[in-house]
Amino acid sequence: MAGEKLSNTKLTLEDVNKKLPTTNIKGKEYVEVNNRIIAFRRLYPEGTILTEILSHDNGLVIMKATVLTPEGTVLATGHAFEKETSSYINKTSYIENCETSAVGRALGILGIGIGSSIASAEEVSNAIAQGESPKGNKSIPEPKAPASFICERCGKPIGSIGGHSPSDVAKQTREKFGKQLCYDCGKAVKAEREKPTESVVKEEEAVLPFPIDD
Repeated sequence: MAGEKLSNTKLTLEDVNKKLPTTNIKGKEYVEVNNRIIAFRRLYPEGTILTEILSHDNGLVIMKATVLTPEGTVLATGHAFEKETSSYINKTSYIENCETSAVGRALGILGIGIGSSIASAEEVSNAIAQGESPKGNKSIPEPKAPASFICERCGKPIGSIGGHSPSDVAKQTREKFGKQLCYDCGKAVKAEREKPTESVVKEEEAVLPFPIDD
């Protein structure tokens, strides 16, 4: 959907991208998130940017940003992950930083300010502050959004199920079981909850004409 043609606007992506200021970081030019937002508002004055916390636990937060047209059509989405203890500024603002990164990635996926990278200037600067850049590498790798959600029972990544994304599966299992689970663990927990208790088994034995063990 990020490649959807921009319509009902006097400006094009090419128009706004030509005028975007950039920040040089380690020899590469990056666009700050606020400038991507300004460009989006020029393209879609009545458009919407929605943000959502997908997971927030023990100082770890995962957020999703969705960019929509005035009519509600989804143009692009972006995700970001932040850890409270990863840097000095994150000690007080890790949720805000996560939201900014998610919005920046969503707008980048839409095509705004991606001359050198989908990552925004803030995202790259934050990655450097957290010491994520390989030493001796002259180019800064693009920070990636989390590729998967982790099952809280087995520790394995949560995959897509029947057309549902990992984030959907994590959300649904949290609502049903109180924790995000992969497909196999979800089945196991469900089976454990549906397993008859000892008292129920004894009651069933009482009404049978013969013992269960026979």
